[in-house]
Amino acid sequence: MVAVRPSIPLAGAVTVDGSKNAALPLLAAAAAMHRPVHLSNVPANTDVETMLTLLQQSGWHAARPVSDPHTAVILPSDKLQPDPDPQVAARIRASYYLVPALLGAYGRARLPWPGGCAIGERGMEQHFKVYERFGDRSTVDDHGYLVEAAVGGHGTVSIMLPFRSRGATIAALLRAVVADRPLRLGQPNLSPEVLSVVEALKTSGWECRISETIIALQPPRSASGDTLVWKVPGDKIEAGTLACAVAVTGGNAQILGVHSDDIAPLVNALRWLGIPAEAQNGTLAVQAEGAQPTGRPLRAIASLSPGGLDADFEPPLIALALTLPGNHLFADDINPGRHGNLLPQLTRLGATIDELSPTQCRFTGPQQLTGAGVEATDIRTGSALLIAGLTAHGVTTLGGLEQLHRGHADLPVKLHTLGADICEVLP
Repeated sequence: MVAVRPSIPLAGAVTVDGSKNAALPLLAAAAAMHRPVHLSNVPANTDVETMLTLLQQSGWHAARPVSDPHTAVILPSDKLQPDPDPQVAARIRASYYLVPALLGAYGRARLPWPGGCAIGERGMEQHFKVYERFGDRSTVDDHGYLVEAAVGGHGTVSIMLPFRSRGATIAALLRAVVADRPLRLGQPNLSPEVLSVVEALKTSGWECRISETIIALQPPRSASGDTLVWKVPGDKIEAGTLACAVAVTGGNAQILGVHSDDIAPLVNALRWLGIPAEAQNGTLAVQAEGAQPTGRPLRAIASLSPGGLDADFEPPLIALALTLPGNHLFADDINPGRHGNLLPQLTRLGATIDELSPTQCRFTGPQQLTGAGVEATDIRTGSALLIAGLTAHGVTTLGGLEQLHRGHADLPVKLHTLGADICEVLP
């Protein structure tokens, strides 16, 4: 477990890891390419390690070179091994990104239902509808699902998503790559994680047009077997979490390695609360020393819309807003189980939060928290509780580090680097 005490204002500079949420689909995209891929800035969290294991179990050569542990090399293989270990695949949600690559290599994909954080229903309906548009056949049972690839097929595949699902968007992009067919995808998810996959596909010759209403893909004019070189973008969620930690302690710090556009909704929320913050040239600067809170209520509504607030920003913002004046409202309909994880843990620290519904809550700040034993029941709950512990009277002990490590290789270390009074202790 980790012990956290009230800290001096955090200061200094720290570099974020590569994004877990971007690395996972990029690894699946690499497997779908049928050519060597070198992927740099790959984080070392356990979800990414699980994905590398699944690729190895499914017949790909996937490894981190000893000389460069932040790079993953994915090589095609002719080894017939179509089914990864279902117990391993069930550990992460992102196992479903492997379906197109498995269809391309073996004509079928048999996987368990997605795992990962217990933050709500892990529906696959939109994924199956994407595959049906390519002519594939999907069957399900209590243990998981089987997708069998269509034989033949040509021409443009047109799909209109009913909502901006990131998973279904990536499924459509990778299925088009494996089928080598043009794609017109309506109402796509345009998150940085999706756009990083699109940029990767462009390097292999795919033509792409993007607007808020459509993604259009066109296959390469000629085939190539050259090695592709891709890079995982910096982790915007880790950057946002560190920014909220700096802000909650009234510190000044620079957070390096994150794209400015990716972090813009978080920066806007900080400024609304009266915390000077700026993101440019790969650096997020937070200047909270002496900042005067505005007292304006924060309305933090998670959204899938382009430029909307990523749902993973919501937990650290809740932990920050508890210390600031205002009648704050938070909502996350995307992950309907997240509040059920986080709010009881904050209540153990003494927070008073009014649950308006399972996905909406309101509270008035500032509130003074008191250290207690709490549990990281999912990745973002764990990171938010670390922020809360930086201002709570006494010692906060956080258990469930296996959940935190799924998304962050060393978040407590990064906080310690900035001056936080935090250490790992034996239970």
